[in-house]
Amino acid sequence: MDGICAERVWVCEAMRRIQADFNRSADTHLIKVDLPGFRDQTLYLKDESIHPSGSLKHRLARSLYLYGLCNGKIGPDTAIVESSSGSTAVSEAYFAKILGLRFIAVVPKGTAQSKLDQIRFYGGETRAVEAADIYSEAERIAGELGGHYMDQFTYAERATDWRGNNNIAESLFAQLELEEHSLPDWVVMSAGTGGTSATIGRYIRYRGDLSARTRLCVADPENSVFYDHFISRDPSLRITARSRIEGIGRPRVEASFQPQVIDRMVQVPDAASIATIHWLEGILGRKCGGSTGTNVWAALHLMDDMRSAGRSGSVATLICDGGERYLDTYYDAGWLQAQELVLEPSLEKIRELTA
Repeated sequence: MDGICAERVWVCEAMRRIQADFNRSADTHLIKVDLPGFRDQTLYLKDESIHPSGSLKHRLARSLYLYGLCNGKIGPDTAIVESSSGSTAVSEAYFAKILGLRFIAVVPKGTAQSKLDQIRFYGGETRAVEAADIYSEAERIAGELGGHYMDQFTYAERATDWRGNNNIAESLFAQLELEEHSLPDWVVMSAGTGGTSATIGRYIRYRGDLSARTRLCVADPENSVFYDHFISRDPSLRITARSRIEGIGRPRVEASFQPQVIDRMVQVPDAASIATIHWLEGILGRKCGGSTGTNVWAALHLMDDMRSAGRSGSVATLICDGGERYLDTYYDAGWLQAQELVLEPSLEKIRELTA
C-alpha cells in the first residue's frame, strides 16, 4: 500500500509540474500575412515555433506524457523511449527533464545534428538507426529497460482532446474570431503522425459553424505514403525512401492518420517546400523549417484557387518549427546541390502567385 501511495503522490507531482509549465506558457502567435497579389484572400500563420521546446511537437509531447501518466504507464522510475525524426524527441526530452526521467530517442540516421544536440541538451540520449527500423528498435529498448514506448505514431490522435481543452484547433479559431474572415475557407496541415490533422478535422466537425465553411487540406511531401493512402485507403502501403522534409511524410500508414476527416490532400515536391521557406524568410524576416514550407506552398495554391473563383476569404496554416535547426541542410547550398534540388522554378512560381 505504501508503494502504491508513493507512486500516486509522484504522479500527482508530475501532473503539477506539467500543468505549471503549461501555465507559464503564453499561447502561440497568429501572424496575418499581407500579400499584394491576394487582395481578397488572407493568409494566417500560427507560429508554433515559439513553444519552449521550439516546435509544434511541444503540444503533442505534453499530451503524450499526460496520456501515459493518467493511464498508469509512466512512474517515477520509468525510462521513456520514442521513435522520432527529431522534433517530437526534442519536446519529449524537455518534459522528461522536468519530471526527472530517463529519455531515449530512436532517430533515423541523417537526422539534423542540431536536433540531436537539443535532445542531449535536455538530458536525452539518442540511438540512430535506419529509418525503417525506428519503430522496432524503440519498442525493443523500452522492453529491455522495462520502460514506456511513447509511440507517437499510434497515440497522437487519441492523446489529444480534439473537442477543446486548448488544443491547437480551439486556439487557432479563437484567435481568428475578430478577423474579417473569421471562419477560414481552408486550414492546411502537413502530416507526420497525422495527429494534428486528426485534431483539426475532428474539431471542425465538432463546431457546427465551422463545418459549414471550413475545410481541411493535408499537404504531403515526396516519399510519403499518406497521399496514396488517402486516394486508395489501403493501409498496407509501404515505401523504402525517406522523406527529406523532416517531421512529416512517412514510409508507412500510421495509426494516427485519419483520412476520413480530411477534405483534400495535395502532394508538394521537396524543392517547392524548401523554395517556399527561402521566400518566406523575405516575408517574415526569419527562417522556418521545411514542413512550414510544405504547408505554405499548399496554402498559396488554395488561395490562388479562391482568387480564380472570385471568392474572398482566408487560409490558415502553421509555422511548425524554426529554421535554425536546418542551417546545414535546407539553408546550405552544398546540401541542396548534393540532393539535386533546384529551387528557382518554384521560387518563380511563388513570385507569380503573390505579386
